[in-house]
Formats: sequence, C-alpha cells, structure tokens
Amino acid sequence: MSDKLHPYVDEARGQLAKGRISRREFLRLATLVGMSLPAAKVLAGCTPAATATQAPATTVKRGGTLKVALQIPAADHPARFSWVTDSNVCRHAYEYLTITGRDNVTRPYLLESWTPNAELTQWTLKLRQGIKWSNGDELVADHILFNFKEWLNPDVGSSILGLWEGFLTINDVEVVDNYTLRLNLKGAKLDVPENLFHYPAQIMHPSFDGDITTGKNPGTGPYTLLEYKVGERARLARREGYWQNGADGQPLPYLDAIEYIDVGEDPAAFISAMQSGQVNAISGYHSNTPEIYLALKDDSKFQVIPTPTSQVRVLRMRVDVAPWDNNDIRLALKKTQDRTKILNTAYFGQGVEGHDTHISPVHPEFAPMDVPAYDPEGAKALLSKNGLDSLDLKISVGTGWTDIVSYIQTMKEDAKAANINIELDSMPNNAYWDLWTETAVGVTPWTHRPLAVMVLPLAYIADSEGKPVPWNESRWVDEEFSSLLSKAQGLADLEARRAVMKDLQRIQMERGSVGIAYWMNVWGFASTSVKNFDGHPTGYDLWNEVWLDQ
Repeated sequence: MSDKLHPYVDEARGQLAKGRISRREFLRLATLVGMSLPAAKVLAGCTPAATATQAPATTVKRGGTLKVALQIPAADHPARFSWVTDSNVCRHAYEYLTITGRDNVTRPYLLESWTPNAELTQWTLKLRQGIKWSNGDELVADHILFNFKEWLNPDVGSSILGLWEGFLTINDVEVVDNYTLRLNLKGAKLDVPENLFHYPAQIMHPSFDGDITTGKNPGTGPYTLLEYKVGERARLARREGYWQNGADGQPLPYLDAIEYIDVGEDPAAFISAMQSGQVNAISGYHSNTPEIYLALKDDSKFQVIPTPTSQVRVLRMRVDVAPWDNNDIRLALKKTQDRTKILNTAYFGQGVEGHDTHISPVHPEFAPMDVPAYDPEGAKALLSKNGLDSLDLKISVGTGWTDIVSYIQTMKEDAKAANINIELDSMPNNAYWDLWTETAVGVTPWTHRPLAVMVLPLAYIADSEGKPVPWNESRWVDEEFSSLLSKAQGLADLEARRAVMKDLQRIQMERGSVGIAYWMNVWGFASTSVKNFDGHPTGYDLWNEVWLDQ
C-alpha cells in the first residue's frame, strides 16, 4: 500500500481534526484510497493496533481437524454465489484480491496494493509476486483479467455486474504488466477495493472447469477442496507451499483439515452438534441465529463473540407484479410493521430498528432519521384510497430462519387492524433459495456490506439495457435514486456522501420496494479449544490462522 497522501486523505484529516468525522471513519477512507493502515493510524493519532489474535510462536499447535456445522448448498460457478454459505467452504481454497476485516477496514490480499488517481476514476492494482497456485503456476495479471471477464459477462449472470454497472466493462480492464492491472472507470468510484471482496469474487485459475465443487480446480488458498456433497459434508485438506507464514515462521495453515458437516436448518441441531462435541465451531453464515446465541452465551465451554452489523431481513415486494406495482399498497403493508415489537419478539432485542431503507446505522454514510411508526389506520386509508376494503397476500419465508418466521407472524397479527390478511408461505430454506428472486412477496436475508454504496447497486438499479441487475429481486428501479446513487459512489467526502444518502433514504422510504423492520447483531460461535477464532460482520469464515488446543 502507498503512504503517499491522496487528496481526499488530507481533506479527511482536516475533518477529523474538527471532530466532523470519527477516527474509525478516517481510517476507512484513508485505506480505501490506497494508504496503508499503519500509516493511516499515525495520521489519525492512533496507537498501534493490538495483535491479540496473533498467537505467540511458543503456543501455536499444528495439526488437527476443525469440524464446522453448516448447511451445504448446491453451487457451481463462484461468480454466481447467491449466499455467504456458498462461499464459506470454498474461500479456504480460493482467495480474493482484497480482504475486509472484522473492523470493516479493507486491506490488500492477493493484491500488494492499489492506487487510485485523484478523481477516483482510474485504479491501479498491483499483485503480490511469487504467489503460486496449487498446480505450481504463478499468479499473474492475465489470471485476474480472466476473472474480470467472467464477472462482467452477462451470460455468467453474476451479481458482480451490479457493482460495476455504469462504471466498468471488460474493455476498461487493462493489463499493464505481469503483476499490474488498471481499471479505467467511466466515473468516480470509491468502493473498488471492497467490491473485490464481494463473496462471489473468488479468484479462479483460467483452467476453471465451470464447477467449483469438483475439487479439480487449482487455488491459491491454504487448503485443497477434497469433497463437496450437497446436504452432507465438505472436506478441505492443508496444502504445501502456501504463500503466507504463521506466527511460528512456517507456512499456514496450522490445521491439517477443515470438515464442514451439514446438520440441517433447525437451530436445535446446531446447538446439539456443539454441545455433543460433534463440531467445534459454527459457520459464520449461521451467526445470526438467536436460538444458538441464547443456548451458548452463558456456557463456559464456548466462545460467543458479538458483532454489530448491517445484516438484515428484507421484506421485498416485486413491483412488476400487481398489486405491488402500486406504491400506495406497498406503503400500506410497510405501515403494519411495529418495529420495536418485531425486534424484541423475533430477535430478542439484539439489534436496532429499521427504516424501510437498505442503508444501516452501521454504515458510516447513514443519515439519522426517525423510525417509522406502526400505523394501521394510515394503512387502511391507503387501501381505501385505491378502492380496497382489505388486502390478502402471501409472504414466502424460509422456516430455518426462525426470526423471519417470528417477524412475519408478529406482522400478521398486527396487520389485522389494517384489514390486511397475511398468510405465511413457509418452506425449507433451500426451497426459498430456489425462488428468492421470483416470489411476489418474500423475506430475504441480506448480509453485511461495509458501505451502503456497495449494497445498493446490488439490489436497486438496472443494467445498461434497462433490465434489473441479477440481484434486484424486487425489480424496483427509480431514475432519481439511480442518479443519486451513482453520484454517491464517487464521493469520498463522508459528509457530502451522507447528504446524498439522506435523499436516497427518503426516496426508498417513500416509494421503495422494501420493508426493513430491524438490523441484526451477530455472533461467532466456537468451543474454547478453537484459538485465533473471531466472528465477522458478514458471516465469513476467515480461519487461515485458527488452531486447536486439544
């Protein structure tokens, strides 16, 4: 990473000195525009970061198998991953150009550094030299170009398209030399490093066979994928010659193997697997399960590590399907959410109330606003305005997400006062995964993203042909919203970005396609024998340095 001051860093340093932004917000901005974290901390007046997760060399123990509870889903092309769970098994074998830590700071990973120009329209990416694929090939820039071609190919159908829509086509990706690429953007864009850690952006070798689960594809990660059986298990084994060393000076990982075991979707099965010793950790994908939290939080045999996040349950309505093409009807349904009641009932109060906008109080650019009130009379008035005495609807829910079921059951009872009759269309989580973009009304889990300008392009814009991007499950596209979002994506100044976000939040609240009742805290779950373990706000299993004390 460069320690040369980008113009935005100097500006942000002035805002920090005046108390207009926090140290954490300064660190996030400085690192995003290419400054190394240690240098940014010096500018912010921070003391060096503690390294509590780095085990002293004398205490590290090598060997053993980490056994992890996780639902094992069907998967093929990583660029088409729709869920964090798809990526968590494979991320141990296939890596990313960048990495965003628990602290929401993004750092280089397969990249050595990135450098944007002053306008944030050109980003130079430099690879670390000497990284070897598991087949012995060296990682070079042409390999990264192969991945950009996959990500930006509409026929692949990747959500990554939404992140780059209007900013980057494959013709704008330039290979400078064996270890350098340049992204020549069509407009200013701040979140480039964080887009490179979007979970479908796992880096694949150009020989990729189209199915990541075969175990035949070379990877740069510390493990090799040996077995992947949907609904049963996945196994990974340590490989030799990994490019990162551990605290003992030897190549990582410390473990011999990681085994993921599918225990189904019932939280009781996860709890039983932990308490019986069948597994010694739970995948981060299930870190937002309150039943597991309540069962393990006071047991000294387990670590329960809390993390505030922008993880959320999104009640979304397809605006291309009647009656949800009528904003009054969408607003009427949203008004039947008693957010405090829903949070306390569905998630035991472990989070904060939402505002019907997919911008979280955790996001640095969030503009504070009042929580919408439960208003059944207002909902009835909107129905009456449209000639309706009542409204009947079904809401699709995955039963393994027990808080979602509780959310909609609570809403069902409260909606009766507005003459809105809700029926739960209940199904296993796997069945919901199969139709999450198709059902007319459903509640979809969305994971954490560190910036709002990263999540909004995934779900609320159209592509260059005017079609909703792959993850725009509600089909909602608003010209003013899209224009303001494009502007916000190019604003490094936090105050300026927050001013635009205020309008984006208002638009989504007033005429958007989603209801958001609450934002979620999450937890990391592991036995105390698992060392160097930590939770992650996005539910990622970042376990290269985990070891077992047993």
